Amino acid sequence: MAAGLGTSEGGVVIDRVEVNGAEADTADLKILARSNYSHFSSMQVRDRAVRGLDLHLKRLDDGTRELFGTALDADRVRSCLRHALHHCPEAVSVRVTVFSRHQEAVLRGEDVEPDVAVATSAPITARTSPVRLRTVQYERDLPHVKHAGTFGLSLRRRQAVLAGYDDMLFTDRHGRISEASISNIGFFDSERVIWPEAAVLPGITMQLLQRGLAAKGIPSDRREIHLRDLGAWASDTPALAAFLSNSISPAVPVAGIDSVALTVDPDMTDLLVNCYETNPWQTV
Repeated sequence: MAAGLGTSEGGVVIDRVEVNGAEADTADLKILARSNYSHFSSMQVRDRAVRGLDLHLKRLDDGTRELFGTALDADRVRSCLRHALHHCPEAVSVRVTVFSRHQEAVLRGEDVEPDVAVATSAPITARTSPVRLRTVQYERDLPHVKHAGTFGLSLRRRQAVLAGYDDMLFTDRHGRISEASISNIGFFDSERVIWPEAAVLPGITMQLLQRGLAAKGIPSDRREIHLRDLGAWASDTPALAAFLSNSISPAVPVAGIDSVALTVDPDMTDLLVNCYETNPWQTV
């Protein structure tokens, strides 16, 4: 089997890795496997279109400027995406990774023209079942960038699962709730959505939800949410609900955080999904 190829659907390759618009060779795959100085964006593609493609392209450009000192042209990324999707069925998961074959130049502090890898795989169905979260104090390096340095969060997610939870929820050194392992968290008090005021990754799905909420006239704001106050907030607000959002699932209900039980409201979930789906599909 050629490097970068995997399972197929009806004779069409799904699992595939391309670098700069060409099928990845063994050397490319070795570099990708070893490199943790990279950043990426993951998306669900349907019929060659993505919700929030403009936001993904901005994220990739912003991250490239910060990590590599150069811009990343949106047309270049779209060209790489189109080439990779040519080999795929209508529904597919895609991860665009920006890295460099010239790691020594990067470490010398030079500005480098990065490489763009596009990995495709089978589509993933959104989760709808409620989750329970375990809190842990942890702050990611460069939290506003979706980078490949994920050992710390993966370890803590594993520890949460081993303790009987579905995922973990980070708090920072000030005791403020920030984000889950690969998701943003939001709270809904039946009137407005509240996002934590803390250092977090500005998730694409979170931004799409904010657009959809604004379009429907539903208030959405940010405020500091201290873990120590969560129990009292839930007691004072019987309808308080929470949800996780990521590139796969726009609104996963949260049944509880540590020992604090939260409302699981299907109507809230439906409302949030509807807000998310008001965002149009943007053709690659």
